Amino acid sequence: MPGGLVALLDDVSVIARTAAASVDDITVAASRAGSKTAGVVIDDAAVTPSYVTGLDPSRELPIIGKITVGSLKNKFLILLPGALLLSWFLPQAIIFILMMGGAYLSYEGAEKVMEKLGGKKHGKTLEDQIVDPVKFEEQRVNGAIRTDLILSAEIMAIILSEVADESFIVRAGVLAIVGLAVTLFVYGAVAVIVKLDDIGYHMVEKNSAFAESIGRFLLKSVPLLLVALSFIGTIAMLWVGGGIIVHGTHELGFDLFYDIAHGAEYAVKSATGALSGFLGWVTYAAISAIIGLVLGAILAVVIHKFMPEDREAH
Repeated sequence: MPGGLVALLDDVSVIARTAAASVDDITVAASRAGSKTAGVVIDDAAVTPSYVTGLDPSRELPIIGKITVGSLKNKFLILLPGALLLSWFLPQAIIFILMMGGAYLSYEGAEKVMEKLGGKKHGKTLEDQIVDPVKFEEQRVNGAIRTDLILSAEIMAIILSEVADESFIVRAGVLAIVGLAVTLFVYGAVAVIVKLDDIGYHMVEKNSAFAESIGRFLLKSVPLLLVALSFIGTIAMLWVGGGIIVHGTHELGFDLFYDIAHGAEYAVKSATGALSGFLGWVTYAAISAIIGLVLGAILAVVIHKFMPEDREAH
């Protein structure tokens, strides 16, 4: 019995050391992969406030809560198991799924640009009379969750590419940790952004000149911030969508877009000094956005020519 107990404790010790090593591997890999998703995270944070802009302030946080729950479902019920299964059984399919997502983002971004330039508006907008506020809110939430699904898929794909050589347990752990962290960060930041005006009103009512000045500054700047975020969100859709297409076509052996984007990036880097890295990145992002805009505009024209007009609200 003592010998059996010692052997059992030894086995437990080995399992514990293995688990600790796995946790350490997951932590290191999560840190490495998380830094690679920064660009898409910023895009997600910029896009989301547009889905609550102009609605009843009392519904802002509940709507963000619904979108957050939808985002967690996207990541943990659809994308995480899907990504793991695809990486295991059919890794070749990931690139095609990503390109479909890139095309969708390009379409969404291009449609917004076309409408801003005077094109026909499709679906209900905030300028239209809202007959059924509950249905309108539901449509906005569903639209946000669909966009989140595409951005989350891109995040998961980036993470997966960073940990492709790790064990199955490490891949699953990293996807779960980074997915949860990104969701909490993005929608926590969005919740703060959309409630800044309420914070401003609260500070204005304080018996403090300093607090009142901060409050008035917030009240004046929040509308401008939301307009800026709406603009950034549209650009982000085109940038991320076009970037996915550039990368995807390169992976499939069609290098035209990739060569143009990266050729321009390297040319700018070589012609600039201390800011070469930043300016090169901006150049690549701008060309990706232009590619996304052209592709999205083509898709928008085709879709609205052959599809009905009962789309969700913008």
